Amino acid sequence: MATADSNSNSLTTLRIMVERNPSEARLSEMNIKCWPKWGCSPGKYQLKFDAEETCYLLKGKVKAYPKGSSEFVEFGAGDLVIIPKGLSCTWDVSVAVDKYYKFESSSSSSS
Repeated sequence: MATADSNSNSLTTLRIMVERNPSEARLSEMNIKCWPKWGCSPGKYQLKFDAEETCYLLKGKVKAYPKGSSEFVEFGAGDLVIIPKGLSCTWDVSVAVDKYYKFESSSSSSS
């Protein structure tokens, strides 16, 4: 009968994964330097990820607060970050961000 407070079941599956300082070999294997670039200045940004995003931060420092959670994930320059599809979060950017990024296409068509 004590299951009424288990409302965090869907939130726990959407986790931001951070890989600190991946090797040059891993980065070149992923072909990161061919990905588009994006940047932003310090500030707070409300973001919703409609597709999984993998990004590599060249510069910056971010605290990402998933919606509905008081905890945050911190990442910055030199980190490889995977943000799950469906996640809504606030990015608190303390140092301007410059990153390579790639969205996973969720379509399973192999055309």
